[in-house]
Amino acid sequence: MTKELRRLSIVMLVMFLALFGSTSWIQVVQAETLSEHPRNTRALYDSYEVQRGSIIVGGVAIATSVPSQDVYSFQRVYTDAGMWAPVTGYINPALGSATGIEQAMNPELSGTDGSQFLSRIERIVSGQPPRGSNVLLTLDADAQRAAYDALQGLEGAVLAIEPATGRILAMATSPSYDTNLLATHNTTDALAAYDALDADPGDPLSNRAIAGNLNPPGSTFKLVTAATAFASGEWTPQSTLPNPAIYQLPQSSSTVQNAWGGTCGPGAEVTIAEALRLSCNIPFAELAVQLGDRAILEMAESFGFNDSFESPLVSTPSEYPRALDDAQTALTGFGQGQVIATPLQMAMVSAGIANEGVVMNPRMVDRVIGPDLAVQQTFDDTEFGRALDAEIAREMVALMVRNVSDGAASGARIEGVDVAGKTGTAENGEREPYTLWFTGFAPADNPQVAVAVVVENGGGQGQSGSGDTIAAPIAKKVMEAVLNR
Repeated sequence: MTKELRRLSIVMLVMFLALFGSTSWIQVVQAETLSEHPRNTRALYDSYEVQRGSIIVGGVAIATSVPSQDVYSFQRVYTDAGMWAPVTGYINPALGSATGIEQAMNPELSGTDGSQFLSRIERIVSGQPPRGSNVLLTLDADAQRAAYDALQGLEGAVLAIEPATGRILAMATSPSYDTNLLATHNTTDALAAYDALDADPGDPLSNRAIAGNLNPPGSTFKLVTAATAFASGEWTPQSTLPNPAIYQLPQSSSTVQNAWGGTCGPGAEVTIAEALRLSCNIPFAELAVQLGDRAILEMAESFGFNDSFESPLVSTPSEYPRALDDAQTALTGFGQGQVIATPLQMAMVSAGIANEGVVMNPRMVDRVIGPDLAVQQTFDDTEFGRALDAEIAREMVALMVRNVSDGAASGARIEGVDVAGKTGTAENGEREPYTLWFTGFAPADNPQVAVAVVVENGGGQGQSGSGDTIAAPIAKKVMEAVLNR
C-alpha cells in the first residue's frame, strides 16, 4: 500500500470512528435528554403518532388514548377528569402543551424513553404498530374520591402519604377542572377553555397540594417547634413556659395573643404538652425565641422545608427563612410570620413523626408496564433523611394522639382508631379570612396514612371557621377511606 493510500485509509477510519462515536452518544447517552427537550418537535410528533400508554390507578385506567378522526391519530380521554386533574394533568398535541403525569412521564407514555429502545425495535421487526407504555400510580382511588368529594365548594387541597414508604395515596385540589376540555384537538376550543380557567379567581389550574400560592401553616408548625425543643435535649413535654395572656414580641411594639384572648389554661406557667394540646400561641412564641431561628431552621429542613421534591411532579419548596430576628422567630414558632408551606410538606412532617423519625421522599409512580405487559421500570422507596430519634418521635406521637382524643384536633376522631393530629388556623392579615389546616396520621400505633389538608379563604366563613371544624373532618374522611372504616 502506498503512503498516500495509507494516509487516506487512516483519515477515513478516523472519520468513521468520529461519526460512529457521535451518533452513539446522541442515540444512547443523550437520547432521554433530547427526547424531553421542549424544542424537540420530533418527540411531540412521536407522542401522538403512537397510541399513548394509559395512566392507571388500582387497575383502572384514568387516562387512555382512543383513535381520532384528525391528523393527530389518537385523542386523549380522561375518566373522572376533575378528580384526577392535579395528578394526570393533560396533553394536547395541537397546542404542544402538557402538564402533570402526562408531562413528567411523557417519554414512557409515548414510548420514546431510552429504556424502551429494545421494545420499539421488537415491535418494528414484528410489524406491530408502535405503542407507549402504561404508568401505574401509587394512589388509592378511594382516598382520592374521599378527598375530592370533601373539598367540594371549598378552595383547598389534600395530600395523603404512606408514612413508611413515601407513596402518595391522594392528591386532590379544589376547585378543579375538566382535563378533557384542554386535551381537545380543536385549538380554538382548547384555547377558550384555558383562557376561562386562567381567568377564574378560584385558580383551578393551580395544584394547591404541591404548589401554587403557599400559605402560612399556622399551628400545624408547632409540631416542628416542639420537635426542635425535644431534640435539643434541654426540653421535654413537661418543661414549662411562662403563661401570660399577652406576649410582647422581642424588640417590637407588637403583641401576640392566644386564639381566645386569655391564658393557656390556669396557672402562671404551662407545659409544652399542654400548650400543644390546647394549641396556644404564646408559649410556642416564647419557646421559639429560646430555641433560636437556626435550630428551628435545621429541624424544618430535616423534614423537607426549603427543598423541592419530584414525585415525579415537581413541588414548590416550603420555606423557613434564614437569619430571622427574635420577633420574626417568635411568630414562626406558631406557624405565622414568614414561614409558608404546602400540604405535601405538612404531610411529610406528620409522616416523618409516624415513621419513627425517618422522612421518606414522596413518590407517586410504582411501575411502568410495556405494551407486552412486561415490567420495564420499577420505582423504589427512598429516604430523605432522619428528622428525629425514634424515642422523640414516639413522644411526639403521644402528644398528637392527645390533641385528637382530648384537645384542639377533636374533629379528626375516628371511632375505634387512635388518630394523631394537629390543627392550624393561620391568620393572613387583620381583616383577611383565615387559612385552615390539619395534619396527622392513623392508626397511631401502626400508621398507614399521613394526611395534610389546607382550606383557603376561611372555608367561606371568613375568620369564624377553624382547622378543627373544617379541615380536620376532611382529613378524617380520607383516613377512613384508606383504613376501610
